Amino acid sequence: MHTVVRSPAPAGPRHTESSASGTSIGAARRAGTATAATGAAFGVLASGAFAAVVPTTMDGTATAADAAPEETTATTLAAHSATIPSAVPATDGNPSGYFSPVSFESSGTANGALQAAAPAEASDLASMGKAREIAAKIAEQHREAAEAAAKEEAERARLDALISQGGVDGWVAEALDHMGLPQSYASGLKTIIMKESNGDPDAINDWDSNASAGNPSEGLMQVIPSTFDAYVHPDFADRSVTDPVANITAGVRYMIDRYGLETLSAGGRSSSAGGYLGY
Repeated sequence: MHTVVRSPAPAGPRHTESSASGTSIGAARRAGTATAATGAAFGVLASGAFAAVVPTTMDGTATAADAAPEETTATTLAAHSATIPSAVPATDGNPSGYFSPVSFESSGTANGALQAAAPAEASDLASMGKAREIAAKIAEQHREAAEAAAKEEAERARLDALISQGGVDGWVAEALDHMGLPQSYASGLKTIIMKESNGDPDAINDWDSNASAGNPSEGLMQVIPSTFDAYVHPDFADRSVTDPVANITAGVRYMIDRYGLETLSAGGRSSSAGGYLGY
């Protein structure tokens, strides 16, 4: 940035105006020089830099405004300033001030302000568009996560209420939840339970081959004691074979291990005629 200041020349031979018109021109020039100096002083102050400018007449003497008792910013500057010598005479013979550039370093803040005021480049606009796109995707992900959390909370509340009610539906829900299996298997599992024990957790089969061997099938899933001990979920290992939830976990884990998960979703094995074969 360059600030340009015009100043009067030092005292020297002066040209005498030969006419009233010349006198008027000289006076106007002197007044213009003083006015420009004052304006420059205020301009420099407004820009944040410091410079000293002396508003004087063309002959180097103080103006009437300088002699006035009222102190202004211009007179304060003049009191602590020095004149800048002139190098070029005016065409009318009067000494004339000249403009010489004064260089000031631009601060980083000023450069940043100028850059901020500059029109946005195409790459900047593209970056802004990309940022908006990313922000929209993040917002959508947050919305989806919030919806999923709300659904999960609602399902948890439903299961808790179902489990607290007990009964076959409650026991099935608790067993599946504890094994980490989806509740979508509840229907097939309930079908198996109703076929095996009619939903009675204390049911005991005392007529088949297992009973004859001294290992009767027991509980909701009709498992024999040895199968219960081998497949019950570890968290329920200390419970009785007739404990509803423990019994379900043993029967389900045995079924998946031997026949696959599809047997559970199908509600047990079926004969070619469509009859229930158990598991």
